[in-house]
Amino acid sequence: MFYNIIRGLLSFFLFFVFRISVYGKGNVLKDGGVIFAVNHRSNWDPVILGITSPRKLSFMAKSELFRNKFFGAILRHLGAFPVQRGKGDVSAVKTSLHILKSEGAMIMFPEGKRVKPNEHTAAKPGIAMIATHARVPIIPVSISGKYCWIGKITVKYGEPIYFDEYYDEKLTIERLQELSQSVMDRIYSSENASEEQK
Repeated sequence: MFYNIIRGLLSFFLFFVFRISVYGKGNVLKDGGVIFAVNHRSNWDPVILGITSPRKLSFMAKSELFRNKFFGAILRHLGAFPVQRGKGDVSAVKTSLHILKSEGAMIMFPEGKRVKPNEHTAAKPGIAMIATHARVPIIPVSISGKYCWIGKITVKYGEPIYFDEYYDEKLTIERLQELSQSVMDRIYSSENASEEQK
């Protein structure tokens, strides 16, 4: 209930402020566990995904944001869970797997950090590792445009990516990084196409 109320209020406000256009919503799987892989440009990104996706989303947020119990409780109600950045957070990985195996949907940023517009960086192996362990598809999502008053933000949901041929394999870190990079390349391609159309 709280999630839907906040989502409705933010949708009413942000669709006007950022002039959000959404494409490819038909690619969003209606049920089952799924990861939304998104390029990361701003702290607004998970909010924009939350109001444009037809599914309720969970996402990792840096653990520092949960130090305030009141604010932390609000974040949890909005689908966030803490992650210790800069180290292998086993607890966050277990939470991710639990969400996905419970047929939930969650956001992940393959780049692992915010990256300036038009800059590309190598993907981390984590998204492929979690997708293959949870046995779920990945939907690449690109967000382009400027977060400013009466700006123009474009959100594109791509076709699902399946790594099912790797579910029963023990993959090396190098191979996982390659798979994650293939997802990121799909996102960059969509992002670049959106920028060229403007």
